[in-house]
Amino acid sequence: MNSALMFSKASDEWATPQEFYDKLDAEFNFDVDAAATAENAKCLHWLGPGSGLSLDALTVPWCHGLWHWLNPPYSRCKEFIAKAAKERVLGVPTVALVPARTDTKWFHEYLWDERPNRRERDGIELRFVRGRLKFGDGKNSAPFPSMVVVFRP
Repeated sequence: MNSALMFSKASDEWATPQEFYDKLDAEFNFDVDAAATAENAKCLHWLGPGSGLSLDALTVPWCHGLWHWLNPPYSRCKEFIAKAAKERVLGVPTVALVPARTDTKWFHEYLWDERPNRRERDGIELRFVRGRLKFGDGKNSAPFPSMVVVFRP
């Protein structure tokens, strides 16, 4: 295992595999990509550097009632997951693709309810991805497992 690659900051953007995204889009019909660039946006409307909507999805309200796709920069998972959890309470549904890091503070703070039920928090659905995804045009699989988090209002 190449742990130098796994923990490096060489690339923080992991372009969503198109076929993987398409299956989720068929289920949820996404309206807004909540963490994108002009090169990797999956939706016509998107938040991120260079978009007409905002430079930073973390600083603006998301669109109430519209389904948001979220594949955040992985070094900022905590911030984006916290934002999606906050927006869920305000009526914004979001589906996020993030590393399956069940040992992190953000996983337990925003997604997993330790007490009393030991299950997903209310309004949260966790889907663990079987195998490892190949991001973008990468030849190799990711050095980490992934999960899909569904935030329902």
